[in-house]
Amino acid sequence: MLLDLYAGALRDASVREELIPLPQIEKLALLSPAAIAPEPHLLSPTHIRVIAEIKRASPSRGSIASIEDPAALARSYETAGAGAVSVLTEGRSFLGSLEDLDEVRKSVRIPVLRKDFIANEYQVLEARAHGADMVLLIVAGLDQKTLTRLKAFTEQLGMTALIETHSEQEVVRACEVESRLIGINARDLGTFETDRSLFGRLASLVPEGSIKIAESAVRSVADVEEYASFGADCVLVGEALVTGDASELVSSFSKVKKS
Repeated sequence: MLLDLYAGALRDASVREELIPLPQIEKLALLSPAAIAPEPHLLSPTHIRVIAEIKRASPSRGSIASIEDPAALARSYETAGAGAVSVLTEGRSFLGSLEDLDEVRKSVRIPVLRKDFIANEYQVLEARAHGADMVLLIVAGLDQKTLTRLKAFTEQLGMTALIETHSEQEVVRACEVESRLIGINARDLGTFETDRSLFGRLASLVPEGSIKIAESAVRSVADVEEYASFGADCVLVGEALVTGDASELVSSFSKVKKS
């Protein structure tokens, strides 16, 4: 499944590159306003911070929410206390787009993450050209050489890479590239099954100085409290927000105290 998602994302990026060639997207990226540093927004000494996601669909669930106005949803996230907004831009299985990223970037002042299956420099340049402050790099989908190269390229453009992991070996690989943001995803992107206990087993491997982000399987305050008990600094939440009372949930999650 993960290989298919990457293949589709790369095909779509190739089509976009035919319309906007590499030199042009590079120029647009360099002309974009400076990226916002995420650390002050994602790290609190006392409370869990929330990355709130714009998510319409997933391969495992199909359509989740229509989200006709992503900008309005993003503003509600920010008002409720979210530290950042994640925008799924993959169009085949998640029904996202770079247009969503544009709309969200215009509507909020907090950092914005481009969440997609990024495997080449063109996609990173796209993220910056459309105003992203962070990009997602998934360890399971990239060899170490590519992960290292894309993280460095992301930082050259002034952005920050959120390195996503799902196993002990992947956390070690994320540490090897000295990631400042390390996500531990409870969802296996090969099977799309979730295991909330995974964060507790892996969090101790993340070094001091890196922000620990618990991804997926967040439905309630109790879930956030469990992640906090294992040292999470931040939670990334999508489905619960777009199918529930987003403002109330973001506000409640942001009030959870760190252990």
